[in-house]
Amino acid sequence: MAETPGRVLVCDDENFFREAIRDILTGEALDVVEACDGEAALELGSDPGIGVAILDIRLPGIDGIEVLRRLREMRSDLRVIMLSAHTDQELVLEALRLGACDYLAKPLHDEELVLAVRRASESFRVSDDWGRLRGRVERLAGQLEEMSRRAEDCEDGERRTVVAQAAVDVAADVLEAAKTSLMLTNDRRTHLRVVCARGRSMDIEEMNPVPIGDGVAGVTFDRGEPIVVADVHSDERFEAGDGSRYDSTSFAVAPIGRGNDALGVLCATDRAGGGSFDRDDLGLLRLLAGQVAAMLEARSSPPGVDREVEEAGCEDPEPVGDPFELPEAVPALAEMSAGRDADLIRSVCEAIADEVSPERIFAAALRPLAEGLGAAPVSIFLVDAQADVLRCESSFDAGLRDEREELPTRGGLTGSVLQTGRMIATDTPQADSRFAREIDTPSDGHHGPMLCVPLSLRGKVVGVFRAFIQSGAVGCGGRELPLASARSGELVGSALSAAVRNALLYRSLLESIDEVAEVRRAARS
Repeated sequence: MAETPGRVLVCDDENFFREAIRDILTGEALDVVEACDGEAALELGSDPGIGVAILDIRLPGIDGIEVLRRLREMRSDLRVIMLSAHTDQELVLEALRLGACDYLAKPLHDEELVLAVRRASESFRVSDDWGRLRGRVERLAGQLEEMSRRAEDCEDGERRTVVAQAAVDVAADVLEAAKTSLMLTNDRRTHLRVVCARGRSMDIEEMNPVPIGDGVAGVTFDRGEPIVVADVHSDERFEAGDGSRYDSTSFAVAPIGRGNDALGVLCATDRAGGGSFDRDDLGLLRLLAGQVAAMLEARSSPPGVDREVEEAGCEDPEPVGDPFELPEAVPALAEMSAGRDADLIRSVCEAIADEVSPERIFAAALRPLAEGLGAAPVSIFLVDAQADVLRCESSFDAGLRDEREELPTRGGLTGSVLQTGRMIATDTPQADSRFAREIDTPSDGHHGPMLCVPLSLRGKVVGVFRAFIQSGAVGCGGRELPLASARSGELVGSALSAAVRNALLYRSLLESIDEVAEVRRAARS
């Protein structure tokens, strides 16, 4: 996702104000384009690279209010800040009703201008990232449906070959990765072997098996946890030499299946444009890996695949056998349709996009999650830094179980998620040594299947989402799958983190407007 804010369009018919704003913003390393009237602003504003428009409320020809109206119709994502005189209060209210995100009164104060533009730019970036994520979820959902149709049309002997090829193709497309591969474990679960790859110059028969626990793929399989690596050379989870066998230093790897029933891993490297993979990428890869696990469950083997590890030069001469042969069972988690998980995230995206105020944003996000996960309560907790506690910002319980109002920032499984930034999904939280009943249960104190996901803002964990899955929750084909959607936790975290950013930005905007209004009232009196 792009981290740079969009360019700033400045439209004012007075050269003095236009140039003054340009000088202030360029001094803050912001890219500025200028327009002297409404027609020029409409032409420049159609550029998707423009993230923020600063628009004088009174312009010759097409006035500022009409320009605002047309800009918002043309590009609902554009953030517009209105410039006004003290006598334009009615027009300011009209502009806010039409979707302006802020207003500034002339004469301008440098710091106030920069803060307003920074807020608007951050809001635009969040919205832009959000739109990209929604588009990728939509694309993944469509490709998963096509993948399922292709698998159903195949004979057993061909089915898993088709699934493996489709998996690496879909991963390459959705994650914009030049190289992808699917690796499966051998019978004794000592090594992983590549069974299908895309973008590799070497034939898969020439690729050495990877010992479990070695390299990014081996570590992912051994821990049973998805891993995203920005730079393998600086990541403390890996030795310095672990990146020597790769062309890229950034990876996203997701296990196929869970725990002792895991089948292998799905890997993506070499991000297009040389960028790094992030948690959004990892969430999408997990959705895909879950679907692959379900499709690979059939145990029939394609003919003509009989290789040994020693042929590839590995020290362990154990026969690899059929690389598509699977362990004895695939957990219920893998049987859940990843497409249904994509639908769940999509419904959260749509709900958040329709709301503005923090309370409504959180409420709109939690309801579809509660229904999709069969959970009550589902809640968002944010850190109160002054009190050093987690406060419940919003909760949806369907009238079943009340959530706790606040929690300590340390202790319990919830505190572990906050401190480490790693999701926890467990059927039996009480079996974990970190479990604390007074923290890791709703207010009634009854434990049960639990999903707890970190929420991040600018790379820092600022809260958690947690859900208590109801016993007998039905989410897939009438089966009892209490944590069927746990594999989409990374994507849930990304979606709700975006909701938190939107909510906090809006809250900050309201507080700033109130403060500015108070200062102006004091100045006039």
